Amino acid sequence: MAQTQRSRFLKTGAIVGVLLLVLFWLSPSKPAVPSSITGQSPTESPQTTTKCSKPYDSSKPLIQYALMIDAGSTGSRIHVYRFNNCNPTPELENEVFEQTQKKEGGSGLSSYKDDAEGAARSLDPLMEVAMKTVPEEYKSCTPVAVKATAGLRMVGAEMSGKILEAVRHRLETAYPFPVVSREKGGIEIMDGSDEGVYAWITTNYLLGKIGGPDETPTAAVFDLGGGSTQIVFQPTFEKSASGGMPDRLADGDHKYQLQFGGRSFELYQHSHLGYGLMAGREAIHRAVIEAKMALNPRDRSWLSDPIPNPCIAPAMQKQVNVTFPEGHVLSPQVTVTMAGPKEMSAAAQCRGLAEKILRKDAECQLAPCSFNGVHQPSLEKTFSREDVYIFSYFFDRTKPLGMPDSFTLDELHQLTTTVCAGEKSWKIFESVEGAMEELYDRPDWCLDLNFMLGLLHTGYEMPLTREVKIAKKIKNNELGWCLGASLPLLSQESGWTCRINQIS
Repeated sequence: MAQTQRSRFLKTGAIVGVLLLVLFWLSPSKPAVPSSITGQSPTESPQTTTKCSKPYDSSKPLIQYALMIDAGSTGSRIHVYRFNNCNPTPELENEVFEQTQKKEGGSGLSSYKDDAEGAARSLDPLMEVAMKTVPEEYKSCTPVAVKATAGLRMVGAEMSGKILEAVRHRLETAYPFPVVSREKGGIEIMDGSDEGVYAWITTNYLLGKIGGPDETPTAAVFDLGGGSTQIVFQPTFEKSASGGMPDRLADGDHKYQLQFGGRSFELYQHSHLGYGLMAGREAIHRAVIEAKMALNPRDRSWLSDPIPNPCIAPAMQKQVNVTFPEGHVLSPQVTVTMAGPKEMSAAAQCRGLAEKILRKDAECQLAPCSFNGVHQPSLEKTFSREDVYIFSYFFDRTKPLGMPDSFTLDELHQLTTTVCAGEKSWKIFESVEGAMEELYDRPDWCLDLNFMLGLLHTGYEMPLTREVKIAKKIKNNELGWCLGASLPLLSQESGWTCRINQIS
């Protein structure tokens, strides 16, 4: 071949090569498929993690999503969780949270009462968040569960059953996510014991105390809701016959056996119904009215006058509704005005009312008991040094007044005394942003703090020197039961299967 012909051939080949390369780069890319499905390396798929390139267990995908809907009494909330499986226990990478818009009468499932279909459709805005958050290729293997709390019980078993069934039908027919089965409680009214244990899992998981190889001491959780309060902790017993202590946790409904992250946990748990903050408030108001009635059982004229109440801040008043059981002379409900002392505070008297409703003198069939006759191992003897986390209303009633993330019950006692003293003692809160507005807006701050102090110190018998920690989030993730309830869903043994076969 002549030199000139060879040069032309090489130039033509080079031009063709360049054109092919340009066409390759300009051509549309194929849809990304998770590397856990195709075996691609992390650089080949946007749905990867910076933590590792392949799952710890080859039978699991590298990335997993889970959806949990918290159907509360005042509204519903969705948590969209993203996990990686780089380690034996799934690691939470991201959480997307959304809630239903507030409306008159509440936006929870129970607010729809006899409109089961309307209740089911009320979750659509939450599911749209899931549709936008979960990548398309993961939706068919992303389980969804709905856990309703006690609010749904108020509409009765028949109506609540219809609402839950309508929710299941809506999720199964309108969305691509697999719904956890009935047998595994995919859409249900959650039991109080599960709520507490799931909150314990969430807290200790986020703290790194469970899920790893080390047997780190776990933290206790105290959750204060509106209608109930939960306590969950892992007690330890001295294995000494001469020490007067049992060598294990007594059998009963309070005992919860948990397997998590390759470890076994024997937990004490109890949900004290009727001892949430709102329920506690009403019980204290009811006790004030009962005491007033005892002075003159035949007179009812005082119901229209302000009723002295040591739990209301000095010189402040609040109108309250108080319900009474069937057969009571004031049944079913009265509306009265509670009035605080005119000048002097009465914090001690308020604390006395808070302790009275705890019923410390109730019969204790299995000693020792905390309050209301409920068995509980002594925290001082079986959980004296480990961390104690208190949240929900415990957080909401202390953080706005400038309390640090960790404080003793004695410091809570001092805060309570200062708040109950009234306006003349509130100047100390002027340095805390928003605190003065809170105090002036809520006459029952004194009541709330005394109830919480009474619950922790008198009810659970924690010494005033005991330190507690408050938190709303850990590592920027919401505390509560939702994460703890979602972690088991990552196993298909939890009652779901992918809606379509994954690409092999």
